[in-house]
Amino acid sequence: MVEPVGSSSSSQRSLAFSRRWLIFGLVLVPVAAFVALMAWGIATPSNVRTNSAVNSEPGVVISVVQEAPEFKLEPLGDGAPIVLSDLRGNVVLVDFWSSWCPPCRAEAADLASVYKEYEGQAVEFIGVAMWDNEGDAIQHLERYGVTYLNGVDPRGAVALDYGVRGIPEKYFVDQQGMIVRRFTGPMSPELLRTNLNELLSGS
Repeated sequence: MVEPVGSSSSSQRSLAFSRRWLIFGLVLVPVAAFVALMAWGIATPSNVRTNSAVNSEPGVVISVVQEAPEFKLEPLGDGAPIVLSDLRGNVVLVDFWSSWCPPCRAEAADLASVYKEYEGQAVEFIGVAMWDNEGDAIQHLERYGVTYLNGVDPRGAVALDYGVRGIPEKYFVDQQGMIVRRFTGPMSPELLRTNLNELLSGS
């Protein structure tokens, strides 16, 4: 049987087209899923949320080296906008959290306490409230005596840039503005101090 002229090239084009869509789908689906989860978290009342996006178990510190995405957040309460690059020269802990998240609440007082221990040193904390509303987030800060910088990420843009998959999740940024460590789940004060001290010493 004689194959019609052009059928081979047509099949190749069809295969290439299918492959392109497969690659596109592999990239798009995880991003779309995260965006949908962000929207669900914002729109759903706290009393009916599940723990599907909560990192309840302590994780491990993962070493990474990449430039920290720049961000500008409106502060919770009064104050100037929070700009990450303004803190260059400090070791910066960027903590993604929410007031309805049980492990976030459990570690809040410890984070506030450790931050005060490092006053006067080149250390700053930035809390990024996500899947939350401003009123609840401010009450959380007042309840646990949190005095470090905190802003709100209502659209999840900062979380998306950082690749956040759940809360709480922490990123350690060194004095040169590079993300060097990532931690999922609640973090003990001892482990937090160890990481801050290592980064301050340049190790």
